[in-house]
Amino acid sequence: MIPDIVLFAILAFVAIATGLGMLLSRNAIYSAINLILNFCTVAVFYLLLDAPFIALAQVTVYAGAIMVLFLFVIMLLGVESLRSKTTLSWQQPVAVVLGVILLIEAAYVIFIRSGVMPPASEVAEGFGSPEAVGTVLFNEYLLPFEVTSILLLVAIVGAIILTMRQHTGRKYMEMENVDGTD
Repeated sequence: MIPDIVLFAILAFVAIATGLGMLLSRNAIYSAINLILNFCTVAVFYLLLDAPFIALAQVTVYAGAIMVLFLFVIMLLGVESLRSKTTLSWQQPVAVVLGVILLIEAAYVIFIRSGVMPPASEVAEGFGSPEAVGTVLFNEYLLPFEVTSILLLVAIVGAIILTMRQHTGRKYMEMENVDGTD
């Protein structure tokens, strides 16, 4: 029991620290890396809850695919350093008031309204395991799964074609500027 609590406390600290690091970082790449670490920490939380499939999906989909896409976009656009925007004078006090209200509500629900949630029911053996999810996915939901895969394939091919057109047009324009003809 004690090692679980210690591990949870360490993971909670890492999750909060990486979340704050993501929000407070002025460099967009550092923010994305902090978000990746936060996603990995959440995946370990899922493993502690005996949900290996959700943990695997968390790492592969969010920390893997989506964050790599974010990093590519950040690097392609060249927005490594976030610009300082002018804020309205009323935004910060409103944000502080709303944050305090949220903390008060959370404390009320946690400490005063205990027993709001119904007791947890017993979960069947193997529920949510990768084998069980795969069996249901490929038996009962095969058609939607295949339609989704075809849509993703079409989106990938479309993105590649659009990128190739933009790069071809850009190189053509650069060649015109070198020749001196506009």
